[in-house]
Amino acid sequence: MKEEKGNDTKDRLIQAAGEVFAEMGFRAATVREICKRANANPAAINYHFRDKQGLYLAVLQYHHRSGVQKSAEAEVSDNRPAEERLEAFIRSFLLRILDTGRPEWYEKLMMREFSEPTIAFDQIIETSIRPLHNRLALIINELIGTEENEHQIRSCVMSIIGQCLYYHHAKRTISRLYHQNFTLSDIDQLADHITRFSIGGIRNLSGAL
Repeated sequence: MKEEKGNDTKDRLIQAAGEVFAEMGFRAATVREICKRANANPAAINYHFRDKQGLYLAVLQYHHRSGVQKSAEAEVSDNRPAEERLEAFIRSFLLRILDTGRPEWYEKLMMREFSEPTIAFDQIIETSIRPLHNRLALIINELIGTEENEHQIRSCVMSIIGQCLYYHHAKRTISRLYHQNFTLSDIDQLADHITRFSIGGIRNLSGAL
């Protein structure tokens, strides 16, 4: 019972901290305001997270893990053809960034982190962004099918990620223009389109190399 109560307090702190960090930013957010919204004693932050910085990192890690778990089913084995792995990668990435199950403050928090980097920025790069980049780069290198060209691979990585992120950043506009709500069926269609569009471009590039 005591452990369950402790976990409940920890979860409340993470949710409340997410809201406060998103509204105020890491530097302006206060432990007092977070604890007020979580209905928790300030000592609970020291017990569960050591300090405000530890709590901030826990907020980011909690929702990163949640996104990874939800998109993991879209992954395929590394021994599958590169085209299949590319589509699986794109679908997984879209599932992660278009996840409607995340709290409303999460997107605002991440936008703050990228525009006003904190102590967590390098950790986000190394634990989340770089592994995705490297996985996609390997797939593209296989698709190009020629001697490795770092500049071309990097350009293709950014192009594919950019296509996916467009739907994330413009989802409210797209929803109003086309009444599209990004259901699982919508995401499947997007993944298929971005994959075919990207493979066409990569093949054109590989023919010019």
